[in-house]
Amino acid sequence: MKNEKSKCKDEKCPFHGTLRVRGRSFVGKVKKIYNKRAVVEFERFVYHPKYERYSKARTRLHARIPECLSDKINLNSTVKVSECRPISKIIHFVVVEKLK
Repeated sequence: MKNEKSKCKDEKCPFHGTLRVRGRSFVGKVKKIYNKRAVVEFERFVYHPKYERYSKARTRLHARIPECLSDKINLNSTVKVSECRPISKIIHFVVVEKLK
């Protein structure tokens, strides 16, 4: 564990920095990767009372990638994101782990 701590110097890392995770968490696929963030897309079911049926809807979230996970995450990898404090204008989530 000491090697991981010395390796990751990211202050906004939920494991080695001061960023705290709270609230909701989602599992989705990475669709785009920017410098330190990823666009994560997942499907959900929305109920329409008028038609008494469910429909699929897709949601895209911008999530920050910590330094310690940046080499493991690629396009189309399944990740778990969790809510945190607002880091920037569009980033309110952080990648917690890679699932597949």
